[in-house]
Amino acid sequence: MTTKGIIYVIDDDEAMRDSLNFLLDSAGFGVTLFDNAQSFLDALPGLAFGCVVSDVRMPGIDGIELLKRLKAQRSRFPILIMTGHGDVPLAVEAMKLGAMDFLEKPFEDDRLIAMIESAIREGEPAARNEAMAQDVAARVASLSPRERQVMEGLIAGLSNKLIAREYDISPRTIEVYRANVMTKMQANSLSELVRLAMRAGMLND
Repeated sequence: MTTKGIIYVIDDDEAMRDSLNFLLDSAGFGVTLFDNAQSFLDALPGLAFGCVVSDVRMPGIDGIELLKRLKAQRSRFPILIMTGHGDVPLAVEAMKLGAMDFLEKPFEDDRLIAMIESAIREGEPAARNEAMAQDVAARVASLSPRERQVMEGLIAGLSNKLIAREYDISPRTIEVYRANVMTKMQANSLSELVRLAMRAGMLND
């Protein structure tokens, strides 16, 4: 069954975790529960894109410290912070640190679900772009030094003959390198190769 998105709930209150798990699961989300922020951070490298719903007051790493660490890691996960009554200054600080929104407990179920749907909608394109950029960077890294030179020549608009002359090798050899570049970069055309090079930051000048 396809879910509406993945939610990572971080709260040291077991009753609150169970309540959120039931609510979000019933609403069609995939839910993973954490009883502290450290266990979430430990698991983060292997987690699929999702929305983080975290309490602000927790022992150890609290919600504010969690936001600081996620910001330092350039995490693309949208984060919603749950605050207790009267924690508005903390909530404002959370927003400054990158939280998408905050809601005060007790909150209405429908409001939480609407906020989560909005956060996922806003966060997904950036997360997709980030994943694509990392994928393209890995393709570029798989090129040999000579293949990289040939790719740079191609995206600069040089012909096989000109690239061959520049590196003092035969045009036939350049054709072989060019084929390798297209295969490794998973590009079907020169225009696609140029687009990939732009994503990889090779055409910033």
